[in-house]
Amino acid sequence: MDPYLEQSNLWPNVHNSLITALRDFLAPRLRPRYFVAVQERSYFEDPLGVAFTTIPDTGIIGPLAKQPLRTPGVALAPSPAQTINLVMPERIRETYLEVIEIGGVSSTAPAQNGDTYSPRVVTLVEILSPWNKQGGDGRIQYSRKRTQIIGSATNLVEIDLLRSGRRFSDLPNQRYDYSILVSPARLRPAAHFYAFTLREPIPTFVLPLQAEDDEPPVDLNTLLHDLYDRAGYDLRINYRTAPEPPLTDEDATWLEDRLRGAGIR
Repeated sequence: MDPYLEQSNLWPNVHNSLITALRDFLAPRLRPRYFVAVQERSYFEDPLGVAFTTIPDTGIIGPLAKQPLRTPGVALAPSPAQTINLVMPERIRETYLEVIEIGGVSSTAPAQNGDTYSPRVVTLVEILSPWNKQGGDGRIQYSRKRTQIIGSATNLVEIDLLRSGRRFSDLPNQRYDYSILVSPARLRPAAHFYAFTLREPIPTFVLPLQAEDDEPPVDLNTLLHDLYDRAGYDLRINYRTAPEPPLTDEDATWLEDRLRGAGIR
């Protein structure tokens, strides 16, 4: 894993591009039984990292009376106001994958008598973002959705390629940087958990579908490395600086040796 892909000005592009690469890899392997959809959710970023609900101190509700409002007394001219600029909240958009069963009927085939089109989400694939792993509305929304999925008949794949932020699943007494959670609904509460470090290849996992299906292996390491080359991420990364968040001394030394060996430093 390249730790520089986590930098804030690059990760949103990596996240969305990897979601699309996963869709392009899975779609031809799962058709015509399944349709792989790129979905999106959005919310406003809370700069304080705190999600809250506001109740107005003063409300104006109406109209209740048929007569127009008349204010008594002498009309006063309004005081002149200054124009100021407000800090606008940033809208965060996150993409994820849904593997949707097409009810056994191809959408391109002519419908037969008795055929019904009843799509159902069989598997959800999430790549975690910084907003999922930090506090605030992003984590609250994702945590709520994650709990609903784990309590349902939908499979979940959760890919965490970020060293920063709080993890959703953890292994005590084991040191690792990244993880992949594969939670087939039929195995819950058990799940498969792949934990790996910066220096290790990203593990290949099997995409969970339904019990009778052939489930395809997903070589995420190759998908990400191919994406790196196609997107030209090396043009956006300054490998002469230290990655964020900071590495351990051992990992920093290992990375320095790799970069020097590649002629980048």
